[in-house]
Amino acid sequence: MDFDFRLLIVLAPLAAAGGWAIYNVLPSLLKQVQTLMSNKN
Repeated sequence: MDFDFRLLIVLAPLAAAGGWAIYNVLPSLLKQVQTLMSNKN
């Protein structure tokens, strides 16, 4: 079974961009969820 490295070349930048976006968005998302939960109580 031969692995096609072209798939890795295409998916690696997409995975890096997705990870970077999550890394940047996650703190504000968690803060917003905590604010929403505290307002419900």
